[in-house]
Amino acid sequence: MPKHEITRGDIMAMDDYAKVRRDRRHTITEVKRHRRLGVGPHATFYFESFETMWMQIHEMLFIEQGGEAQIDDELAAYNPLIPKGRELVATMMIEIDDEAQRRALLSRLGGVEATIELSLGERVIKAVAEADIDRTTADGKASAVHFVHFPFSDDDVARFRDPAVRLTLGITHVAYGHLAIVPDAMRAALAADFD
Repeated sequence: MPKHEITRGDIMAMDDYAKVRRDRRHTITEVKRHRRLGVGPHATFYFESFETMWMQIHEMLFIEQGGEAQIDDELAAYNPLIPKGRELVATMMIEIDDEAQRRALLSRLGGVEATIELSLGERVIKAVAEADIDRTTADGKASAVHFVHFPFSDDDVARFRDPAVRLTLGITHVAYGHLAIVPDAMRAALAADFD
């Protein structure tokens, strides 16, 4: 059964982490390979897990060197992004290298987080945006990074695990309407997030 929360007991001492960091980074790169999906030319979804968030917290602690005082803040920031047994959680990034092009697209993408959906055949699961901060400004500009949850019922989990059910991830925003089929290897990796 997957773990749903990182505790202080899961945090390594930074001296110990430094010794295994290279190997851990290699391992997490392999894990992430089956948890990443592009939707259209500019949006990429990174589906999070206990492992990806464990690594993120350790990297933040290692790089920022905030010590003991930093740990609670990192746990508070990243624990909400670990799937809780009947959900998938993703970080969506709008990735455009050209700053002017990125700014232009983001200025038209207000509310994009409300248009993200995962389809299990005819069943559509709407994304629920992480409620930490509003990712759309008053003038309608979207953030380049969004955190979303896909809540699942028991029936949804069964559909997700059924390879005969078509699985897609889409964005239906008027300024960015795109759809991607979830590959089998990714589907298998994400199925492990459910209890």
